[in-house]
Formats: sequence, structure tokens, C-alpha cells
Amino acid sequence: MKHKHHRRSDCPINFILEVLGDPWSLLIIRDIVYFGKKTYTEFLASEEGIATNILANRLAHLEQQEILIKRPHPTNERKEMYALTEKGLDLIPLLVEMANWSAEHDPQTGAPADWIALMKAKREQMLPLIRETVRQGRAVFAGPNSLVSQL
Repeated sequence: MKHKHHRRSDCPINFILEVLGDPWSLLIIRDIVYFGKKTYTEFLASEEGIATNILANRLAHLEQQEILIKRPHPTNERKEMYALTEKGLDLIPLLVEMANWSAEHDPQTGAPADWIALMKAKREQMLPLIRETVRQGRAVFAGPNSLVSQL
């Protein structure tokens, strides 16, 4: 039986904050979309330094919210792999807009300027490409079959 959570309000901003839970959730989603991370160990290695208990909690929460799905690793039975569900893939435009806003307002941004310019100029063409890339288990920036390497 699912735990019933009392919503603070019916505000759409409140809803997304309750679904995502905290900033760690967005960083996990970022790691999947942009860097192709799929395992607990890969998420743990992210530069922000998430604690193991927080990571485990966030992954479970995102799974419960049907943002992520957990599957057995194909070559290592002791590992599990995480992927975005269709509901999770629907967060890609939000992630892109947050990155664009941050790149514009953060003087120390690590976002590649050419990528941000492309996303601003061709947002409507790029969003379906990003979604399909992630749906196929690939990433925007990382890996030999990354979206960037194919552009």
C-alpha cells in the first residue's frame, strides 16, 4: 500500500517540489540526461558529493514517484541500473530551461556556451532529440554515442 502524503497546497510549483523532493533529485536527473549515469556508484561519483544515505533515499523517492525505473544490470547481478520513465523524460524541458537560465545568470557557469546558444536557438528541434537520446540509454554529453558527438 502506498503511503498517503498530505499535500501542502494544489499550487503547480508546490507539486513539482513535492515530487522531486530536493535539489539532489534534479542532480540525479541531470546526471542521467547529460552524462549517461545509470548506477548507484556513478551517481555517488558526481562532483557535488552526495552522501550515500541521501542518494539511496532520493533514488527510492524518484522510483516511488515514477520518475525513475530500476532494472537489473545486464552484466553484474549485484548492480542495478536506473533510467527515466516517460514521466521522468517529461522533465527534460524543465532541465534545459533551468540550465539556460543558470548559464545566463551565473558568471562561473560550467555550461558550454555553444550548447547553451544551440539550445536557445533551436530549442524546439533539440528537445525531441534529447528525449530520444535519453530514452535509448544514451546521454547528451558523455559516451561515444552522445548526442553532441552526433551533431
